[in-house]
Amino acid sequence: MTATWGISATILAPVRDILAFAAYHLEAGAHRLYIYLDDDNQAAFDALKAHPKIRPTLCNEAWWNGKPPKKHQVRQTRNATHAYGRRAEVDWLIHMDVDEFLVAQQPVAAVLAALPPEQKIARIRPMEQLAGDGTSFKAFVPNGPDRQKIVAGLYPTYGPYLKGGFLSHLAGKCFVRSGLSGVRVQIHNAFQHDEMLQGPETTPDIDLAHCHASDWDDWYSSYRHRLEKGSYRAELAPNRPRDKGGLSMHELFQMIEAEGGKTALEAFFDEVCRDTPALRQRLSAQGLLKRANLDLNTTIPKHFPR
Repeated sequence: MTATWGISATILAPVRDILAFAAYHLEAGAHRLYIYLDDDNQAAFDALKAHPKIRPTLCNEAWWNGKPPKKHQVRQTRNATHAYGRRAEVDWLIHMDVDEFLVAQQPVAAVLAALPPEQKIARIRPMEQLAGDGTSFKAFVPNGPDRQKIVAGLYPTYGPYLKGGFLSHLAGKCFVRSGLSGVRVQIHNAFQHDEMLQGPETTPDIDLAHCHASDWDDWYSSYRHRLEKGSYRAELAPNRPRDKGGLSMHELFQMIEAEGGKTALEAFFDEVCRDTPALRQRLSAQGLLKRANLDLNTTIPKHFPR
């Protein structure tokens, strides 16, 4: 027995990145992709529209009735909820970003089909890509009494300030079973009639490969935006209570920049993100090194030959 599944995504990215995201997941078995283009990207729209399994939307002024939400997080939530509210074309739907890829040990459809019929969500935990050849990932460290000690051992300088050793989210993303009433999909969770849908903390055999920092130039080019409006913005919570020395990512990066500017930021990147033999060894010793070859260049011409 299998289950059909799909993805909704609000994307602002170059055409090739959008097609790579779409082609990879079509190859992985996605039955439907609902892609909301967060700018007037007609070239991407035309390429996506030509594929029978993709439903693209141009999120222009007309889409927002002349009043587009200022925060991209709000636009993501509204579009993800819109995709879920359409006539159901899949059994399960997940909201993801363009730099996230499902990596499964068996077909995603088979994993979802095996879940109990009463289970409404399937949480997919992230693994964060190391900056190198793109095949090494650090795994999610579950919450528990040893998490802080493990992270401090992996990252001697900055580990105490990192939640789970990640730069970005640990919550992952959620598949939501289709056909439920009153559902609102947010970035990391889903709600039904304003109550958060509950389920197991993780789904075995599927990881969310998050390509948050493919190399130093890529990371630094996105750094200022993330600091001001994205995953390092000021309003996000610290990694642990402030009375125990916790800092938010925003505060951590401000501290690093104040002490040493761009050079200090790159030193942070070298310790936490760069794919080095030493970091791979430390991760491997804790059972936290994962490998995956996304092979994005191969799937694009297969699904988008033009």
